[in-house]
Amino acid sequence: MLANGATLEIKKKGESSYTKLPGLKEIPEMGVEPEKVDNTTLDDEIKQYEQGIGDAGDLAYKFKYENTSENCSYRILRALQDSGEPAEFRETLKDGTTTEFTAQVSVKRTGGGVNGVVEFTANMALQSKLKITDPATSALPQTKGGSN
Repeated sequence: MLANGATLEIKKKGESSYTKLPGLKEIPEMGVEPEKVDNTTLDDEIKQYEQGIGDAGDLAYKFKYENTSENCSYRILRALQDSGEPAEFRETLKDGTTTEFTAQVSVKRTGGGVNGVVEFTANMALQSKLKITDPATSALPQTKGGSN
């Protein structure tokens, strides 16, 4: 599946619905990688491990830089960064899979050069678990002629 069609929406404190952030160009890897914790005793013949707490890693969303209105992603996310307030986010993939999370945001604009595109990155400091919701089976595209 291509990343094309993916969206990122925001719901700030006190708002009742999500608002789409325009200009999304790139989405991050999504999931949690638990830390491997050594729990070997003096009686064990080989090391014994348990899964520790998870780390979602760096959640960095890349956007087209545009700063022409109050509703552009750059201004919305920069204002959120300045406030220090966490917000709720919802990423939706083309197949309907959603991932919801709460995060604080930091924004960084790229530099540029000849024929270079100026972009900005929204780095998310995760404040919650990732809530992943699978698409309804009826929403999935149907294939013809069996499996590939």
